[in-house]
Amino acid sequence: QVQLVESGGDLVQAGGSLRLSCVAAGRIFSTRDMGWVRQAPGKERELVARITSGGRPDYADSVKGRFTISRDNAKNMVYLQMNRLNPEDTAVYYCNAGILRTSWGTATNYWGQGTQVTVSS
Repeated sequence: QVQLVESGGDLVQAGGSLRLSCVAAGRIFSTRDMGWVRQAPGKERELVARITSGGRPDYADSVKGRFTISRDNAKNMVYLQMNRLNPEDTAVYYCNAGILRTSWGTATNYWGQGTQVTVSS
């Protein structure tokens, strides 16, 4: 089995910063793209940022210049540094990763359980 476990969500004031972490644990041969998706109450899930296995990032326009995604392939971890947070960033943040459990076959998409980020004005 493979599990993604997020941490780092918290209540923060507008203008503040948070760092989210996600670790993929279990039988893992390699990880492909990893990313963060968020869902605010009453809204659809939104891709926040993703990063390829080679380290190339991609961001939603709403977070460009404020958020930075990074990863540690040796530890099967992905991070999201969030700066200059505003109330519109309030959401549950989910970690997502494509994972190969063996050297053959195709990658399977896994999701974490989510971590709450609340930004007060």
